[in-house]
Amino acid sequence: MSIRRIDPHAERMRRNRLHPRHQEFARPAWRWISAEGVTRVNPHLVGAIGPNGIKRIDRSGASVESSSVSASQASAEPSRRQIVIAEPAGYVMVVPELAEGRLSDHDRDLFGLARQLADDRRLAVTAITFQGGVTGLEEAGADRWLDLSASAEDGDYCPEARLAGLERIEASLSPAHWLFADTFPGGGDLGRRLAARLSVPSDGAQGERAATRVWQVADGKSLSRAGDRQDIQRDVPRVLLALPECAEPVSETRHEARPMMVDTGQSGTDAAVDIGIIDRGRVAVDPQQIPLAQAPFILSAGRGIGDWEGYHHAARVLGASEGASRVAVDDGYMPRARQVGATGTFVSASCYIAVGISGAVQHLQGIARCQRVIAINSDPSCDMVKRADLAIIADGDDVLKALCESLGQPKASSQPGEEPLHDAA
Repeated sequence: MSIRRIDPHAERMRRNRLHPRHQEFARPAWRWISAEGVTRVNPHLVGAIGPNGIKRIDRSGASVESSSVSASQASAEPSRRQIVIAEPAGYVMVVPELAEGRLSDHDRDLFGLARQLADDRRLAVTAITFQGGVTGLEEAGADRWLDLSASAEDGDYCPEARLAGLERIEASLSPAHWLFADTFPGGGDLGRRLAARLSVPSDGAQGERAATRVWQVADGKSLSRAGDRQDIQRDVPRVLLALPECAEPVSETRHEARPMMVDTGQSGTDAAVDIGIIDRGRVAVDPQQIPLAQAPFILSAGRGIGDWEGYHHAARVLGASEGASRVAVDDGYMPRARQVGATGTFVSASCYIAVGISGAVQHLQGIARCQRVIAINSDPSCDMVKRADLAIIADGDDVLKALCESLGQPKASSQPGEEPLHDAA
């Protein structure tokens, strides 16, 4: 089934005749009035190639409108304007969270905020990562890239070693601004550590404090949330810890993300030994104990599930947190705390798998912030399939059973007297 998808950025450029890229997305004129008042028709545009390979003439111009829209949508992504800053006047450093090894929506908002601070001053937005193999920095808005994965091994918790690397960059490049995500214990902890070091008074002068919980920057001022009180407004400091949706992510330009080399001192292992910190690795956590609003991977079930024991087994095999639609909760198959949607819990999982869920409006509102949505449903016309990034048209029980078997952990036959995994609330 073909679903027409509209790029809002391309449509906005097409409607705005003053936009510098208007002609790139404008629909071609197939009929116009000449200076003599005679109607002119371009014969090359009024026809369309049919499915049998024969060109058909359509005097109404409908085929022109349809083909031009499709062409503009198809070329929207590759036709981003390339921005190259050969000799920047300075730098704006962005330290993304990189949850699960890739850029999150919060990270892209940080780069959008960095572009607001850098574009008018010819500053280069520089991404600083402590993981190798990061992709998508070009589209996110990074002009330069500092890879510090050699000074801090992937997954290790070594804030002092990372702070030492950032201090080396500060001494070498003197960036105009530092941007962190105001989350704990990621950018919120590291950003406050750096701000404390940079705010130490020198030569008797009072150091500058960082701006936390920043949600907007405009006209040289930063606005920070202050709970129930009025927002705090101040001049833009050097260190900013920003909240999600602090700026629009970059969508119309592409940058080079050129790698840079800066001496960051000793390795992360040596630094960790010097300060007495040893990372013992991550602690295994039961996915069902993670709050649903914070779960990164959710396997959600609806009325289309018939084998609930098979569903619970599939959730254990995949290591996913369990969710449910309102219908499944009302029928008593899942507890109320596991309900996803506007009448339940709003989720922001990196991967959300909906099995046997048709996609009511309230449920779609609850998964609006999920990065990837996979729908398993036997109805190809349901709203969840239209919303999904990937749809599997099949019976949900059969798909989960085949998935567990392919992973080498098929569901064992139920034993007599076996209790259910959940008590309906």
